[in-house]
Amino acid sequence: MREINAGLITEEIARLCVEANLHLPSGMRECIEAAKEREESELCKSVLGDITDNIDCAKELCVPICQDTGMAVVFAEIGQDVHITGGGFEEAVNKGVAKGYVDGKLRLSIVKDPLMRENTNDNTPALIHTKIVSGDKIKLTVAPKGFGSENMSRLKMFTPSASKEDIINFVVETASVAGSNPCPPIVVGVGIGSDFEGVALLAKKALCRDLAQRHPEEFYADMEQKMLDGINRLGIGAQGFGGRMTALYVNIEKAPTHIAGLPVAVNIGCHVTRHAKTVI
Repeated sequence: MREINAGLITEEIARLCVEANLHLPSGMRECIEAAKEREESELCKSVLGDITDNIDCAKELCVPICQDTGMAVVFAEIGQDVHITGGGFEEAVNKGVAKGYVDGKLRLSIVKDPLMRENTNDNTPALIHTKIVSGDKIKLTVAPKGFGSENMSRLKMFTPSASKEDIINFVVETASVAGSNPCPPIVVGVGIGSDFEGVALLAKKALCRDLAQRHPEEFYADMEQKMLDGINRLGIGAQGFGGRMTALYVNIEKAPTHIAGLPVAVNIGCHVTRHAKTVI
């Protein structure tokens, strides 16, 4: 049994909140730069150039890449041989989010009640997803999620008679309905399977997958490419100014489901699709 103090969890969460908001995941800037090279519209080339300039300025000035520093979504894989001392796990995570957002001068966007709309003033509570795994370590992923893109996400409970093409068309249709609202170029996370709540979680996890990593199964990797190609034929383009590069990549995550169902969720991320990870 390995002991991990709750205070260390708080410090790491605080650090990850700031890191994720100031620095995009590895390869994202290069992905946008590559999109600029493939873009045919001169206006959209210019917009994509402005986006990479913004990323560079954020790094140089040590300020957030986007003004919407998001709702803190935390994925935690906790080893079954870990004993957390000095406080509870969720309390430690929320203390870390509060510390990271307040001390890091990140925008505080969470309200206590969905209808009364009073701000919590420290960006808590975080949305925490915990999984117990083997081992004596804790893996933490902080994925701040802005709502310009989150609001464009969709979920559909297909029946098992739905075809591969039906699912691809639904994902492309979701991007079409979103238009310029999620600040394209976008990143698309797709969940297939599980149940109503599980498929949404799959789609959110898909956004946190390495952008250079295609689905390990050829069948789903082919679907990812067809979804991407379909979205990029819509002509929405960077920031909605038209052009070929509406989406940077599409990630699919799947899970077993019921014989009577085929849930599909699409979680849209903007070009500022952020996550930062660490292992304690």
